Parts: sequence; structure tokens; C-alpha cells
Amino acid sequence: MQFFRSIILPGFIILLFILALIVVSARIWLPGDMLAPAPFS
Repeated sequence: MQFFRSIILPGFIILLFILALIVVSARIWLPGDMLAPAPFS
């Protein structure tokens, strides 16, 4: 359990943070019409 807390958990949190950063930066490079909500009809 100590190994999990000291090695796995921080690595998982950092990986999740990097993934969120990639998703947010990918949204910046998308064209503006793709950022708009999808039309209903």
C-alpha cells in the first residue's frame, strides 16, 4: 500500500493533469465552428 501511495498515485495524477492539458490545448487549435455546440436539427 505504501508503494501504491508513493509511486502509482502521484504518477497517475501527473498523467491525468498532462492529459487534461493536451485536451485543453487541442481545443485551442480547432476551428471555431467545431467549438460551437452541435445543432439540434
